[in-house]
Amino acid sequence: MGFLVMILTAVAVVHVYLWRRLVRASTTPGSRLRRVLTWALGVLAALMVVTMAGSRLSGVEVVRVVAWPGYLWLALMFYLFVFGLVAEVPRAIAAFALARGRRTAPGTAPVDGAVDDAEDASVLARTAAGESSAVAGPAAPDSATPVAASGGRPAGGGPGADAPAIDRRLFISRTASAVVAAGALATVGYGVTRALGDPVIERVPVRLPRLDPRMSGLRIAAVSDIHLGPLTGRGHTERIVRMINGLEADVVTIVGDLVDGTVAELGRLATPLKSLESRYGAYFVTGNHEYYTAEGPQEWIEELRSLGVRPLRNERVEITHGGAVLDLAGVNDLNGALSGDGPDMGRALGGRDADRPVVLLAHQPVQVAQAAAHGVDLQLSGHTHGGQMAPFNLLVPLQQPVVAGLASVPRQGGGDTQIYVTRGAGFWGPPVRVGAPPEITLIELRAGG
Repeated sequence: MGFLVMILTAVAVVHVYLWRRLVRASTTPGSRLRRVLTWALGVLAALMVVTMAGSRLSGVEVVRVVAWPGYLWLALMFYLFVFGLVAEVPRAIAAFALARGRRTAPGTAPVDGAVDDAEDASVLARTAAGESSAVAGPAAPDSATPVAASGGRPAGGGPGADAPAIDRRLFISRTASAVVAAGALATVGYGVTRALGDPVIERVPVRLPRLDPRMSGLRIAAVSDIHLGPLTGRGHTERIVRMINGLEADVVTIVGDLVDGTVAELGRLATPLKSLESRYGAYFVTGNHEYYTAEGPQEWIEELRSLGVRPLRNERVEITHGGAVLDLAGVNDLNGALSGDGPDMGRALGGRDADRPVVLLAHQPVQVAQAAAHGVDLQLSGHTHGGQMAPFNLLVPLQQPVVAGLASVPRQGGGDTQIYVTRGAGFWGPPVRVGAPPEITLIELRAGG
């Protein structure tokens, strides 16, 4: 409940900011354009709330009706906010230069902002009195009190004498708003093409000092955060399976957050997983999203078993290759602890041959600290999406030790536990990826330090 309140508060604050900067600052009081844009912003805010609430309360078919416009507006709102903050600097510089120019210009009457403020007050006063608001501003000044030619109204009675000169502040605001809107639209458009396009194949060689040379060259395909849900179709899964099979991996691993819904809602989308090909099998560990449905992860665990994907539930298996053996272990996600189904490193890793290398599947990178304490050689994780939409990647380190890619953590007694964090093959929320393209990883293990 507290998280929902925080999100709704943030959405409200951002929408107020957007209204002040993109609507209020770029339109005149009482204008039809301001009213239309204000109503549009309010409707979009309500649509976003319905989308976010619907993902928890309604079925996939209901969510799908509002999910596309709702989540696309969420992404556009975010980048309007980001570009708006960036534009505050040049906007402030332009406003300062304009104000300084007014103070230093000798012998000029109040113009631009003063005239604009007088017009706004006049329009509001006439509207309150029930008069027509068609008149754009106050009556033209008579010829006895001419206005200086540097930005006010024309002093004479020639063409344009009754048309107000555009206020410089309004011009600055409209220019800034146009740049912000163009930047946000271009960024979201690019992000949609990346999110809905083919994942990038990342080929990552990893050296393990304890790996038997006979096992050198073992290939592990890792994919996470597929997020089957209301915005994905069966084709999303089919493409991922096809790309994984093209890697001819020895082992396939799905490192959590496979689904955003129940088997009844999404089972048909997961069916292509039965076509996964590998020499030594396909394995799965739960992510946090597997625990977000009322049914919990158990129904998906059984569904995956029926598709030929083996869940590793705080357990490990032996992978024999070239006459050598490696332990492949998997632990439940941290979110399972709330329902008594959390990770158990001791159970997954205890009692094994300490001279044998072990690869651990754990959805969240933060679990690497425990993995290092248990002597894990390599941890494969997901969860972060690489930030999904920059600059969120700058916030991920507040919760997770690694955003994406390969890193290492020192182990007590010497040596390192390496961790690879894949960016995930899908998306959550907005179908947008900026600075973090979707990924399928091929880990190639090599012997030696």
